[in-house]
Amino acid sequence: MENWVIKNIKADFSFIMEKCDVSEVMARCLVNRGLKDPEEIKTFLHPSMDDLYSPFLLKDMKKACDILHEKIESGKKIRIIGDYDVDGVMSTYILYRTLKLIGANVDYEIPDRISDGYGINIRMVEEAREGHIDTILTCDNGIVAADEIKKAKEYGMTVIVTDHHSLHVTDDNRIILPEADAIINPKQPDCTYPFKGLCGGAIAYKLAVALLDRYELSYKMSYEEELISYAAIATVCDVMELTDENRIIVKYGLTFLKNTMNNGLLALMDVCQMDKERLSTFHLGYIIGPCLNASGRLDSAKKGISLLLSETKNEAIELATELRNLNEERKDMTAEYTGKAIITVEEQGMLKDTVLVIYLPDCHESIAGIIAGRIREKYHRPTLILTDSVDCVKGSGRSIDNYDMIEELSKCRELMIKVGGHPMAAGLSIMPENIESLRKALNENSQLTEEMLKPKITIDILLPLGYLTQELVNELKLLEPFGNGNDKPLFAERDLTIKSVLVIGKNTSGLKFRVENTYGREMDALYFGDVDGFFKYIQDTYGEDEALRLKTGRRSQIKLTVTYYPAVNEYNGYKNMQIMIQNYR
Repeated sequence: MENWVIKNIKADFSFIMEKCDVSEVMARCLVNRGLKDPEEIKTFLHPSMDDLYSPFLLKDMKKACDILHEKIESGKKIRIIGDYDVDGVMSTYILYRTLKLIGANVDYEIPDRISDGYGINIRMVEEAREGHIDTILTCDNGIVAADEIKKAKEYGMTVIVTDHHSLHVTDDNRIILPEADAIINPKQPDCTYPFKGLCGGAIAYKLAVALLDRYELSYKMSYEEELISYAAIATVCDVMELTDENRIIVKYGLTFLKNTMNNGLLALMDVCQMDKERLSTFHLGYIIGPCLNASGRLDSAKKGISLLLSETKNEAIELATELRNLNEERKDMTAEYTGKAIITVEEQGMLKDTVLVIYLPDCHESIAGIIAGRIREKYHRPTLILTDSVDCVKGSGRSIDNYDMIEELSKCRELMIKVGGHPMAAGLSIMPENIESLRKALNENSQLTEEMLKPKITIDILLPLGYLTQELVNELKLLEPFGNGNDKPLFAERDLTIKSVLVIGKNTSGLKFRVENTYGREMDALYFGDVDGFFKYIQDTYGEDEALRLKTGRRSQIKLTVTYYPAVNEYNGYKNMQIMIQNYR
């Protein structure tokens, strides 16, 4: 059973309503997001491109631009080294397009997820030397590649690092930075950039804007707006917090994406049957991103860049179709091995464990992290999925609040070949004979209690259906874009009578209710989730007879308390209020 908590943050709501011209519901939602100052609220509700920080506030930005400008003018060979995820692909594309535009002799390289692993490696450095590359420019990687960059410097190459990942800190708390000619990363010491939460794509965008400052282009403004759209995709897909500058990048990026002229993105939207006018962070994170990611998981991430670089519509459609098909294959594989993981958990009695360590030998290692996330969501436990690799077992983990995964794994470092990550996600390499020892050690060390293993549902306001209007729904849109760090507001209503229910959706994946509250207000309600699980809950709670009455459309005694988000349904020119149910009890 989930733990439902209603936020009850105190504030002068009347003052906020008057100064910011918002409703009480909106005022409470803003306060729940830590916003009480009228000026902060106005900036949040109405972000402006003028609020973006100057890229030259980033440490080494001017130095990097000086180096690149000199290399471009002298025709030296520049190689961009990116990464295989969406952030890496977008970073690479932004810098490649921009450098090409201003006349650079530039190419790019992307590591293979399986054979290379993350970021720049020695093989890439050797190949750069063999290819007479003068300058290596990393994006979305490089900040912890001290050995690789040292080797490049020994070969006489110039190296510029652009990255957003955490720095390498030794056991005695010393920070190790690579010996690059310039490092652009807001997390490095002495960098006074006001916002530390940019992704690799956003930092690549900042470098592109700074570099373009030295060149005359008649369409510079429209090109920079185009670049924001790619930075927005990277920001959402790398699950960065949508606060401060990220909120501006994603909000305006979505606007510019609706008018994109990029053949690849247009083709991808077309083959995925997306409505550009309704484009949201959902489409970036759950449709565009996974398709681009699928190439890096099951093929080569270079296909994602090739799609973005498509010069003709036919080429773009062909590549977009290939990426969509790869993503469908990835989804099928994920569903298959998620099912196997569930069987493993339940047949091997793992539900007594507070930390799940699941070994799926023949699972494709590129989807281990996705499966770990699915299992974590189902059981609300920290989860590690392990699978056979070339010469060892590799694993990917996803955690929950109250469990620092990398800290706990580090306590068992002697059992593993390699481990890295952060509190909510980690990766590791291990020999197969040590898997069971790791499972036992993690569970013996675990301080997780039964209460901690209950999912926490945080509700903004207990809001009866009678307060819902189309005007409120439109007002709540000012809180968009939603995502990490800025969730959709969640409301709750008690004791709703179910007047009717209908199974709907592709593969019967949803339910449509007609509900009535205790004040007599009726409304349609939609639920997209575990339909079988819903009816099982009704049967377990109210009995088989009441569940059957509900299924067969007869009046029942069932009442539900729900969390929801309000929406407006438009059909044949008519508009009516409805609620989207998120949780029930």
